Amino acid sequence: MTHTTTRVLDPGELGAALAVLESEPVANAFVTARVQVAGLDPWRLGGELWGWYEGGTLRSLCYSGANLVPICAGPEAVRAFAERARRTGRRCSSIVGPAEPTAALWRLLEPSWGPARDVRANQPLMVADRLPDDIAPDPYVRRIRKDEMDLIMPACVAMFTEEVGVSPMAGDGGLLYQARVAELVAGGRSFARIEDGKVVFKAEIGAATAQACQIQGVWVAPEYRGRGLSETGMAAVLRHALADVSPLVSLYVNDYNTPARAAYRRVGFQEVGAFMSVLF
Repeated sequence: MTHTTTRVLDPGELGAALAVLESEPVANAFVTARVQVAGLDPWRLGGELWGWYEGGTLRSLCYSGANLVPICAGPEAVRAFAERARRTGRRCSSIVGPAEPTAALWRLLEPSWGPARDVRANQPLMVADRLPDDIAPDPYVRRIRKDEMDLIMPACVAMFTEEVGVSPMAGDGGLLYQARVAELVAGGRSFARIEDGKVVFKAEIGAATAQACQIQGVWVAPEYRGRGLSETGMAAVLRHALADVSPLVSLYVNDYNTPARAAYRRVGFQEVGAFMSVLF
């Protein structure tokens, strides 16, 4: 019988953790980016990285922080991670990851962690590796400067509230959210089109590794929707991402957001899988 164990990784296992993470560079971009920057120290990482070992070899991971994220997790690993999560209690605001293991994890956790505020069972994962031939990038979409935080924050808050259903300013007054936006701005990964002092399109390159990066926070001001700004704006952000960050660019989108999915397809993104999110 193969012996399996589950425990928190220690700093000396960084290489083994990265080997698992980098085996699926698109699906794992969020956690990979964090681990590459912070290592495995829970304080710097913003959470623990749990490992599932088979015969003494690390096979699967689960990030446990503000999000609970199963990584390369088969049925046995999911069961082990669910048991550990039940013992520690819910500390996260969401469970998110590839749809199949995330759904299995939620089935095991729902009796003790439920009900969820929202379950988004099918969020298509899309990738692009080149610019579209027939959509010109918006020349007015540019990087946001550090002195423009007051300009970009209202758009970020509006996007988050519209997407998630709660304001990011609740709880701690938005300190953590503002810090994250500031981090993206400082890193040159926040982009927007500004007209008359107002953001009319914005998006960020969130998770970023040398293999893949993830576009997030795509938003068009309501009064500007239907004008094609999401397509030309996304083409502009895609151009920046391919030129400056990584050769593969991804995003995931709610399956019911038909206009966004169509716009992303027109820009050249193709569906390669699905994510799932459980929001508390």
